[in-house]
Amino acid sequence: MIVLGLESSCDETGVAVYDTQAGLRAHRVHSQIDLHAAYGGVVPELASRDHVRRLPALVRQVLDDAGLALADLDGIAYTAGPGLAGALLVAAGTAEAMAAAIGVPSLPIHHLEGHLLSPLLSAEPPAFPFVALLVSGGHTQLMAVTGVGEYTLLGESVDDAAGEAFDKTAKLMGLPYPGGPALAALADKGVAGRVSLPRPMIHSGDLNFSFSGLKTAVMTALKGGHHAPEDVAAEFQSAVIDVLSRKARQALKDTGMSRLVVAGGVGANRALRTALDEMARRRQWRVFYPEPELCTDNGAMIAFAGAMRFAAGASGQTDGAVTVKPRWPLDTLAAPSG
Repeated sequence: MIVLGLESSCDETGVAVYDTQAGLRAHRVHSQIDLHAAYGGVVPELASRDHVRRLPALVRQVLDDAGLALADLDGIAYTAGPGLAGALLVAAGTAEAMAAAIGVPSLPIHHLEGHLLSPLLSAEPPAFPFVALLVSGGHTQLMAVTGVGEYTLLGESVDDAAGEAFDKTAKLMGLPYPGGPALAALADKGVAGRVSLPRPMIHSGDLNFSFSGLKTAVMTALKGGHHAPEDVAAEFQSAVIDVLSRKARQALKDTGMSRLVVAGGVGANRALRTALDEMARRRQWRVFYPEPELCTDNGAMIAFAGAMRFAAGASGQTDGAVTVKPRWPLDTLAAPSG
């Protein structure tokens, strides 16, 4: 089955083609970083308008890259949520119109399911079951995953997600947009431990997270100019990683699983990967990550999730209805059915 995937949930426009026999045929992503940099964050209206401009050309380019025509497609998958409502509508409307025009089913995909399944696109994919640590700009969650659509929420952030904390702290420190990568780069120049920052909820006894107070602690540490910014950044990053690692370890112990999947933009953080790899090595567990280019939002993960759902029995929709879900809890998803 050949599936086209469209992603437009926030500030990346992604298009890809996944073939259940040949694998990922082609994919392209357009980032809006330069567009939003002047504002220090994503402007929803500008994001939506840019998706409208970019998506048709990207579809043509990806089909050309794959050596395919529209008539070769067997289905079209698209991100239906969560995300920015106006941005989501761009991929949703495009997908439904294309599917109706060529007579193939369309399939709304949960954005986080795309991230969660993206490590299965790697050369050494994990087998089910596994624990998934989803760490992105808007979400920090631990899920027990036993199959496609079989997700049990183990814990989540009660306020700021890890990626959100990175971005807000970077802005507080006067770092350029996008803040998360800029803060991580500054942290590489500092030494953790020269400043003392808390590890929120690390001993809470559950698998939930809280990172908003960490930003306030950074603000306090920066007052008076007694600490080098790079040391504050290093300690902040260390605090976030300590919490994520401890909670992931507890989730694996609680579930009795030995495989951890890490997905989402923060999953590309080198220091986090080093810490999780060391944790797994000591306990003879395994950690799986998406390819670096698939950590951020992309169409490949949507095409792949769509192909997996179609292959597992999902029939898709053929009525052309355009519905998006800006708020859509991942644990409300069901396994595919015809």
